[in-house]
Amino acid sequence: MTDSEHILVVDDHPDIRDAMARYLKEHGYRVTTADRAATARQALETSAIDLVVLDIMMPGEDGLSLCRDLRATTNLPVILLTAMAEETDRIVGLEMGADDYVTKPFNPRELLARIKAVLRRTATLPPAAGGPPGQCYRFGDWLFDPQTQALTGGGGQGEAVALSTGESLLLGVFLRHPGRVLNRDQLLDLTRGRTAQLFDRAIDNQVSRLRKKVEKDARNPEFIKTHWGGGYSFAAPVEIVER
Repeated sequence: MTDSEHILVVDDHPDIRDAMARYLKEHGYRVTTADRAATARQALETSAIDLVVLDIMMPGEDGLSLCRDLRATTNLPVILLTAMAEETDRIVGLEMGADDYVTKPFNPRELLARIKAVLRRTATLPPAAGGPPGQCYRFGDWLFDPQTQALTGGGGQGEAVALSTGESLLLGVFLRHPGRVLNRDQLLDLTRGRTAQLFDRAIDNQVSRLRKKVEKDARNPEFIKTHWGGGYSFAAPVEIVER
């Protein structure tokens, strides 16, 4: 860990926020705090942030909304703070692309360990969707550009379909490994390096959402096949084309 790593702590409870900031500073991190999403956005615009610790339950714009926007516009790692009983919020947050979560009340040592693990992981990850610049993938009637995360129908001439960062990462993995059965562990490693024990349901939900966007019939998929007990595979031929 280097002293250049800058953590943004976003929580509307001053006692929790200040305690986290104090503990992280004691362990060598630079810390900026925010009491709500609007303040966090200002900090992100004016500071070089390396990781965001983000409370889900906040007045006004909540943490899930901010997490979704961060995933759509940045590659910043996000750790969510959630209430013990709010399993739905945790799942939704992971679907939106959060890198990890910590449930309240938590031991500061656990938060510190998770921050270190996420920073190590993100520092060694390859580019989000892979592939040399200018290289696109054609499958069926779709054209996917991993650099811009653009998915267009009509062989690249039709209407664009919006993909979340998580969906783009997952599609990129499938297109780089057509015909290969990939289990959840492999999909997680190839997208964000997470641990399947915690995040396998997030992968299943991402696959479901991706199918709804690329398949004519998501219940009878042509491209992304399920292998019960084994994982998923991309069944259609994939052509690499230059942009």
